[in-house]
Amino acid sequence: RPRSHTVTTTSSSFTANLSASSSTLAYDREFLRTPPGLLMVTEIVLGLLVWTLIAGTEYFLYPAFGWVMFVAVFYWVLTVFFLIIYMTMTYTRIPQVPWTTVGLFFNGSAFILYLIAAIVDASSVTKELDSHNYNSWAASSFFAFVVTSCYAGNTYFSFISWRSRTLQ
Repeated sequence: RPRSHTVTTTSSSFTANLSASSSTLAYDREFLRTPPGLLMVTEIVLGLLVWTLIAGTEYFLYPAFGWVMFVAVFYWVLTVFFLIIYMTMTYTRIPQVPWTTVGLFFNGSAFILYLIAAIVDASSVTKELDSHNYNSWAASSFFAFVVTSCYAGNTYFSFISWRSRTLQ
């Protein structure tokens, strides 16, 4: 006896919304004028400076600087990624993601790990004979603390945003 096969396909609202709204990308010019936007740009510029100053030395001989490099590069890449998300307003196209919570956890973790990395960086700086590494390591340590304070500021703004979102 022949069997009848029925195939039913459904389209989720996520794919319908994504395909309908992905034709044009928005650009938020005003984001860079906000305190979180300014802090993000500062984090990117000074974070790049932190890992560039370390990468120009023989950091691989010292495991502590490997940790600082990991934190600096990891959060630099993620901060660039989040800047693109905020600048293109992608967060409005994916409402299923709790962006205020994601931003709070991202900035909070960046603050904590960058603080640890800055302390490790500062405590690992040693003045060696015949070495040019001292100045680069000292400068990277200074800028790591500045980037840490930027992430602390963004954590504060993320918390305010998250708090106002959860009270609604």
